[in-house]
Amino acid sequence: MSSARPTIRSILAPTAAKAVTVVATGAVAAALSLTATAGAATGGAHARSSSAISACLPKAGGHVTITPGKLNDTMTVNLHGMPPNTGFDLFVIQQPTAPFGVSWYQSDIQANDNGFGSATVRGIFDNETFSVSPGGTTTFAPTHQYHLGVWFNDPNVPFNLGCEPGATQAIVTPFNGEQHAGIQVVNTAQFPVDAGPLSHVHR
Repeated sequence: MSSARPTIRSILAPTAAKAVTVVATGAVAAALSLTATAGAATGGAHARSSSAISACLPKAGGHVTITPGKLNDTMTVNLHGMPPNTGFDLFVIQQPTAPFGVSWYQSDIQANDNGFGSATVRGIFDNETFSVSPGGTTTFAPTHQYHLGVWFNDPNVPFNLGCEPGATQAIVTPFNGEQHAGIQVVNTAQFPVDAGPLSHVHR
């Protein structure tokens, strides 16, 4: 294993227009984009148009850095352009948009008065990230999760901001600790479903 620590950096943005480039820093590094989407997650709902989030939060974005270590990885997520004093929930997910697949709750992120928020978590955030259930209440084979997604913690926030055009009430998804969250605000949908950005990180 190389002594160089590979790093992956991501720019969260409200559109999928940013190019993806791969550059060398030590062993490996990648510049990425996370895109804004209003994907719903319950009752067979379809992923909503990213134009809805882009319209109500035109400056939403952020920056993600994953630094692999010898035993695990460190991931720092910084959000900007979010509604002030608003809570969000960060997940590692199998698919970037609905129905999202196997999803792993990582951290809360709280935006401040200026719409900036940050969280740092440690775990496995690389090409080895997976979940498995050999039995019990559910059974599934080893399943990799290579994508990231951020959800509104309060379902009323995006509804009141007009991020859910045509909806008569707030859309509720299970993406927080109480399983009563709002819609997704950013994800890694510009990457293929089976080749999300975490698949490019190696320890």
